[in-house]
Amino acid sequence: MTDTASAPHTALPRWSVADVHESFDSRTFKAAFESFSADVSRLEAIFDEENVRKIDRKIEDADGEIANKVIALYNRVMAAGDVLGAYIYATVSTDSRDETAQGLLSEIEVLDARTSPLLARLAEWVKSLGVDELAALSTEAAEHVGPLLRLAERTAHQMHENLEGLYAELSTTGSSAWGRLQADVTSQLAGHVIRPDGTSDTLPMPAIRGLASHPDESLRRAAYDAEMVAWPSVAVACAAAMNSIKGEANVINARRHWTSPLDASLFANSVSRATFDAMQKAVSDSLPDFRRWMKAKAVAHGNSKSLPWWNLIAPLPNISSAVTWDEGIALVKSAFAEYSDDLAGLVDRSILENWIDAEPREGKVGGAFCMSFVDDRSLVLLNWTGSTESAQTTAHELGHAYHNTQLARRTALQKRLPMALAETASIFCETLVVEAGLRKLSGRERLALLDVDLAGSNQVVVDIHSRFLFETEVFARRQRRSLGVSELNELMLDAQQSAYGDGLDQSTAHPHMWVLKPHYYGSHFYNWPYTYGLLFGLGLYSQYTKDPERFRHGYDTLLSRAGMDTAEQLGQVFGLDVTSEAFWTASLDVIRQRIADYVDLAKTL
Repeated sequence: MTDTASAPHTALPRWSVADVHESFDSRTFKAAFESFSADVSRLEAIFDEENVRKIDRKIEDADGEIANKVIALYNRVMAAGDVLGAYIYATVSTDSRDETAQGLLSEIEVLDARTSPLLARLAEWVKSLGVDELAALSTEAAEHVGPLLRLAERTAHQMHENLEGLYAELSTTGSSAWGRLQADVTSQLAGHVIRPDGTSDTLPMPAIRGLASHPDESLRRAAYDAEMVAWPSVAVACAAAMNSIKGEANVINARRHWTSPLDASLFANSVSRATFDAMQKAVSDSLPDFRRWMKAKAVAHGNSKSLPWWNLIAPLPNISSAVTWDEGIALVKSAFAEYSDDLAGLVDRSILENWIDAEPREGKVGGAFCMSFVDDRSLVLLNWTGSTESAQTTAHELGHAYHNTQLARRTALQKRLPMALAETASIFCETLVVEAGLRKLSGRERLALLDVDLAGSNQVVVDIHSRFLFETEVFARRQRRSLGVSELNELMLDAQQSAYGDGLDQSTAHPHMWVLKPHYYGSHFYNWPYTYGLLFGLGLYSQYTKDPERFRHGYDTLLSRAGMDTAEQLGQVFGLDVTSEAFWTASLDVIRQRIADYVDLAKTL
């Protein structure tokens, strides 16, 4: 690894979508937008003409042709809308001040809202006729049995057709608009970082957040202090967004006959309650192990008995974890090549075809994500900080991109990925990078890699457990009233206390995490699926090491079916029983072994 201060400078990449449309003013973009709008109207008309909704009659031969027509058109329209939405969001996510892009995104959301009740109507129609019966008459239905079965199950939790339509329309000015408000105000926020020598900088929040992995502890502490000042300035607006989104979700969940928001989330993720409970029990049992790691890391940093917040993802002192962009890409490609040429080739494609936007800058959303774009191409957003953690994040997001290549031949209905299963390839690819490094490294370099890996696992298991506790309480209290900023802060601190315990210096806990994490600003729990993805991915990696050739033979098919099968069905493909606590414990045992290795190596510092 290299000291980035002395390494040759390589400009961080920015993605380009100009090959699809030159601009929002281009003829091709305007034509595509007008075509999508017209197709949405056509789709609505065909649903009405063919009476695709809940019906009270037996299936007829003609229903097979109706299913062929309706399913094929629905898939085509949604695929076109997905490309348009991604093209527009490519600008919104990297420059939230672009009002033209914001306006176009709003228009797309309105059109999408018109398709949402059509899916509810399709669900009712399929349920009325029977999935198996329809599949016997329709080639399209036969190819979509899995998704149609899930739609049929969904009918028990749908409102009347008119109400589903009304809610879809209102959500564009309700939860969707509130979610965009949170994204806009947090992406446009800047903070004032005051260094110990008295000099200062005003930086965009993604850059300030990136300093959490800086080798200088005084600068990490200064960045933390800047966060404590900056986030409260937008907290009132974000609290309004949180209350509106969770309040709306409570009302709709009750109307749809869900007993709890968690049940709605589990169904949306194709995960059973038995599977979730088994995972949560294993996670709770693992918390003392993570606290042992935090305490060992605290000692390494010269802290007292527990770790301050600003050292949670800090590199170890006197061990460089700096990585240049070129080094990071080479590291990822090398690990991917050990699995397959196709996976390694994806790294080259992502660079040559300008899939990646890596530079942190003002107006750009924080964090990282990958979204599918045209054909088997993706767009990957990073906020590169020049650390080993950034390299692992790159591997994670490129794992999503690889997943998208396997989904490219699937239809829109077949690739409606539940969040929990969407993390499968990303975690697997991240694990490839970590394991490749651990096989090659020893001593201090091995310790540095373990440190970065365990910091990530700590985030996905412990911090996300705190988010689950927080969100559970917010949903419960929002049933009765709105929650103010102070109360939300207190709930966040309580959740962090329960999850991190004495591993974290609780006097430095982060009460404003609910403000900055976009994962809270949706109708359902958006956090626990990351834990599922991590632990399921580790389980898959274990299967890969036992029989690499057999695993490779079935892995791509598994990825391509992630929107078609349940979590339990996908696990069974590789002989994994995800309803068993033992499966989740075995995945956590991999992390426990890394913790034990870390603790032993840390004693040599």
